[in-house]
Amino acid sequence: MGSVAFGVILALLASLIMLVNCVAVIALVRLVWKNHCPGLCFVLSLAISDYFVGFTITGLVNEELSGPEYQTPQQYCVLKMASITCPSAASIFTVILVTFDRYLAITHPFRYFRIMCGPVVVICIGGPWLLACLISFLPVMVHSFQEKNYQGLCTFFAVFQPTYTLVVFCVSFFPVFFVFLYFHCRLLQIASLHIQHIRELAPVGLPDACPTSQPSSDTKALRTVAILVGCFAFSWSPFFVVSIVQIACQRCYLHRLLEHYLWVLGVCNSLANPLIYGYWQKEVRLEIYQMCLVDKIACFPPFAKRLHPDDFLFV
Repeated sequence: MGSVAFGVILALLASLIMLVNCVAVIALVRLVWKNHCPGLCFVLSLAISDYFVGFTITGLVNEELSGPEYQTPQQYCVLKMASITCPSAASIFTVILVTFDRYLAITHPFRYFRIMCGPVVVICIGGPWLLACLISFLPVMVHSFQEKNYQGLCTFFAVFQPTYTLVVFCVSFFPVFFVFLYFHCRLLQIASLHIQHIRELAPVGLPDACPTSQPSSDTKALRTVAILVGCFAFSWSPFFVVSIVQIACQRCYLHRLLEHYLWVLGVCNSLANPLIYGYWQKEVRLEIYQMCLVDKIACFPPFAKRLHPDDFLFV
């Protein structure tokens, strides 16, 4: 894949990420304003971080289109790579926060809103961003994490020491990811218990062809988190695992695979997150539908005459 082709792919991917997440941010802001739900605040933070993922990678498009002869000063490259890493790390940490929020809402439904008060929500949202900024801009403060033999080609592995990559992946990402898997396993266990209780309380003599009950909101939320985890693992795991292999095997030149393929696969997670929430969360889906209806009415007034009143029952 040439630099021009990779630059075009980055430009298209960045545009899609920003467009989809912008719609999600607008819908979530409207929902938070109406409902004041803490869980929606965390999803809003996730959409914002994913939007900035698309915004920051646009800075790489010009360099890719300029060709390999384009030289970038080291300090400018360090700041650029840190700025790209920061929203990606914030997105990863916020995904874990969303999972913990669902776990808390399911395990402590009566105390959830007392626990998730205003200051706690602000701390929970600001914590992942502060941690992401600290990890991402650590090479700016600690110059030993910067590559001494920088050649002017601005890439993550060309400007940062392998030690920094090892610290980021082994100290921050993998432990947090294992905690994330723990909460996910606990959610699966709780969901299976709920389904078992529903079946035990089902009326005797109900025909087998008829479902005993509709899926509960907890089950729907669990399904959303499960799909989110699957997309997250599929998107980012190859990049992190191959990065560790590259650090352990200095003779293995895997930089092109990491930076042109696996990293792009990880960035695609920022495109998948709003699509998952927009499809699986009913309130977000309906809010986006309402926004589309309002815009269509504003652009095409005759369209309003053909609308059914039921289209606005969810307002």
